[in-house]
Amino acid sequence: MTARAAAAEPSAQESRGLLLGLLGVAIFALTLPMTRLAVGTPEAPLMSGLFIAMGRAAVAGLLSAALLLAQRAPLPARADWWPLAVTALGVVFGFPLLTSVAMRHVGAVHAAVIIGLLPLATAAVGALLHRQRPSTAFWACALLGSALVVVFALLRSGQDGLALHPADLLLMAAVACAAVGYGYGARLSQRMRADAVICWALVLSLPVTLPLGALSWPRTALPAAAWVGFAYVAVFSMWLGFFAWYRGLALGGTVRVSQVQLAQPFMSMLFAVPLLGESLDAVSVGFGLAVLATVALGRRMPVARGK
Repeated sequence: MTARAAAAEPSAQESRGLLLGLLGVAIFALTLPMTRLAVGTPEAPLMSGLFIAMGRAAVAGLLSAALLLAQRAPLPARADWWPLAVTALGVVFGFPLLTSVAMRHVGAVHAAVIIGLLPLATAAVGALLHRQRPSTAFWACALLGSALVVVFALLRSGQDGLALHPADLLLMAAVACAAVGYGYGARLSQRMRADAVICWALVLSLPVTLPLGALSWPRTALPAAAWVGFAYVAVFSMWLGFFAWYRGLALGGTVRVSQVQLAQPFMSMLFAVPLLGESLDAVSVGFGLAVLATVALGRRMPVARGK
């Protein structure tokens, strides 16, 4: 095997990182359908976007505080508080609030194709923060996967009404927030436990999320399904999913592992079928398989570590 081929071959650590990243993505893939379940539709509104975003962060923050106390976790170093604040702005405030507001106005399938741009955004942020040098072939795979997502969105535009809706702008802003939060969280995970990163980010946010969550508590009775959706995004999307995700990014590298997210839109679509009654056609399956193929190819492309 040549030195070039050996460099391109994923190590055992990278493979473990990819598996953990895939677990995190599978957990996150249910976020959009569950948020839609909780927020309702314009015709039948349920929870407010503010309550879903702040309430889920408050619940996860309280769970985080309990876990940190049980573990007797040390306080983060002084130099880590700023990256933790940036992580919180991205994944505790930005992404949850923007997606929760947007999901009342678009379906899970529609939102999933926009969020499909997240892997490329995460890779770009990761390359900048970690001084990694992805090969041209790696970027070609990333761009191809993202292009497939965009083409899919355009093909579905006639059926799902994909246009420059204000909700789309919110979802695009959510992508930027998540990419920054993922990038900074992954960098912290290289010197802190992955679970500690999200836990401290959530605890740091409690002075804001807890009062806002309480003030925006629903004033009317809601169906059990809405509370199930809220419980999922609070415990899994906002908390447990990050344990696997940040650990995967730290082990496998943000640039490479971020490409596993290309499968997330299609996982979301699959989950939306039984949860929301949305349909899954041959076009969706075909594009899903094509995108997964770019992930499989991209993971074998060289990504040089920064010095």
